[in-house]
Amino acid sequence: MDLVLAHKRSMKVAEKLGLTIATQTTFATAVSEISRTLIEHTDGGILVIGVLQDKTRYSLVATVSFDAAVQFTNADAGFYYAQKLVPEFELINGVKGNLIEMKIGIPRSLRLDKIKIELLGKYFESQEPLNAYEEIKLRNVNLNRMADLKDEELKQSRLVDEKKTEFISVASHEIKTPMTVLKAYTQVAKATKEPISEKLRGLLDKIDLQSTKLMTLVQQLMDISRIENGNLQYNLERVELNVFLQEQLVVMRQILPNHELLDSFGHDVLVEIDELRLEQVFSNLIGNAAKYSDKHTQIIITTRILEDGHVCISITDHGMGISSENLGAIFEKFYRTQDVVSSHSGLGMGLFVSSKIIADHRGKIWVESDLGKGSSFHFTLPIVKS
Repeated sequence: MDLVLAHKRSMKVAEKLGLTIATQTTFATAVSEISRTLIEHTDGGILVIGVLQDKTRYSLVATVSFDAAVQFTNADAGFYYAQKLVPEFELINGVKGNLIEMKIGIPRSLRLDKIKIELLGKYFESQEPLNAYEEIKLRNVNLNRMADLKDEELKQSRLVDEKKTEFISVASHEIKTPMTVLKAYTQVAKATKEPISEKLRGLLDKIDLQSTKLMTLVQQLMDISRIENGNLQYNLERVELNVFLQEQLVVMRQILPNHELLDSFGHDVLVEIDELRLEQVFSNLIGNAAKYSDKHTQIIITTRILEDGHVCISITDHGMGISSENLGAIFEKFYRTQDVVSSHSGLGMGLFVSSKIIADHRGKIWVESDLGKGSSFHFTLPIVKS
């Protein structure tokens, strides 16, 4: 509390209400006496000055709240003097804090009403601070208000994220079971020895392909749920990188027969990886390269040893490329550039999951692109010394 500020504000409020100078002085003196006495006991304390309506009668009110540990004694002359100045004075002791309330009735002849009170409130809201203390106090109030709003926004955001993650996890598990059964029945139907028409076989192939796509989507949703819950698990093993990549290329060439997959590997090295997770990264990057490039174009996979003890794997295509303004956000969750939303399916999860997997393998992932000419995705893995 500030003694000068308490006196000036009390005088100003009483003056704007139209009270006599004698009443203004009396009210301001009572407020000042309580403020001064309280300042002698504690650095804390909050003064509030306002107008209170009791049925048809209005009163000028000042309340001072302070810590419950503060107790007035006979030595506190200002406390007892203030009681004699105002018609109504009350000390309320509480468990969490104490409160002093002082009231002076406002004459009916002043014709005070709600409109005048609102105008009075707007007047004081527009007033400049009376001194440096009040200016700092107002700034602190605004900062605290902004901090409270930010905290509430963060709480709501976290709550929404938690609910969303929970929904994704439950929905993914619920979808995965029937999709697994559907894919199994499709595989059984394709493997039957009974004669089936080419048209029906073609339909089964399409069902199988779409089932695989949906299973991949479900897996990505489950991975995002695990990532956000910190439950993405790894089974790390030491493998020869070139051997692992060649095995993946054999599979990807079968999946992407309309693209030419070329490889140029450097010296073979040992890496410690979760093969299933790295297979997920590899298939996602090559799948994207094929997805965003024309049929019968080349996709080049290369490796090279870096001086910092890492090996860099690169996947380069000759597709549509990525604009410079989109490069910075390409690995964000659910992010998709506007130029591919309408032309290419997807939810923008694959690169986010891939970036998390590479980061958990103590590597880095990034992209270089030339719009209209193609993209190169690179990721690194630490080399294990034999």
